Amino acid sequence: MNAARILFAFLCMIACVAASPAQAPSTHSPPAVMLPVVYHGGLEVADYLVSEKYDGVRGRWDGHRLVTRGGHTIAAPAWFTAGWPTVPMDGELWAGRGRFEDASATVRAADAGDAAWHRLRFMVFDLPDNPAPFEQRARHIRTLLDAAGIAWLQPVVQHEVEDEAALEVLFDQVVAGGGEGLVLHRRGARYHAGRSDDLLKYKPYEDAEARVVAHLPGRGKYTGLLGALLVERADGLRFRIGTGFSDTERAHPPPVGSVVTYRYNGVGRNGIPRFARFLRVRHLLPPPDPVPDVNASPGAH
Repeated sequence: MNAARILFAFLCMIACVAASPAQAPSTHSPPAVMLPVVYHGGLEVADYLVSEKYDGVRGRWDGHRLVTRGGHTIAAPAWFTAGWPTVPMDGELWAGRGRFEDASATVRAADAGDAAWHRLRFMVFDLPDNPAPFEQRARHIRTLLDAAGIAWLQPVVQHEVEDEAALEVLFDQVVAGGGEGLVLHRRGARYHAGRSDDLLKYKPYEDAEARVVAHLPGRGKYTGLLGALLVERADGLRFRIGTGFSDTERAHPPPVGSVVTYRYNGVGRNGIPRFARFLRVRHLLPPPDPVPDVNASPGAH
């Protein structure tokens, strides 16, 4: 890891602590999670099961408690997890389409209150300790959660899609309804840490994180307000984000040193993200990607 990445990671850690004072300190190692890569064409789509990509907070149920991807204990009320299966489950704490901030605020709070938690569901998409291929794991999730009979503990619905044309139809339906996109999971994949083509995300845009370096003043109707953020990626590349802000966010922009998530559509020749636009402040920063298991069985990839 070079010096720029080390500095970025350190600043991210400081920003996360400053932005989330109610977050319980991490006393556990981050779970080794399976992570997606960006969908690309030319695949045998029928080899995958496809589900909606839920825009919430990634959570791991270890059989006894909920933790974030970073290993922080989530202060869910006892009633929320009462009666859950005592097997590890991967899922998304989700408040509904377009309500990421509600889910994030609830998860980060030390005591969000019952009303806030009643608006969340834990959408289960995998069983990390189950050695079976994904198609079998998906069926087992439905069996487990049907038996539990808990309204806010739900299996992610998996679809069989025969070709890329059918995939595009499903994608358009989800996005038109306010969904974030799709996830494709190879039917025969074993659960393994890290990123590979076994798990793909398909969204109408790409997103990434960068640290705020400076506030650039606005002009015209934005005089006296934020015009753009000057941000820096982990590799040291700096660029501006000038769109995507509400009037309130322009009056009270993300502080220097905080980390923001931005959307973009590819990169230019100079590596700068094209059409970068602000999405949100990233309060819960993910840990580095887990190292892939090179000893995984042949069926894992």
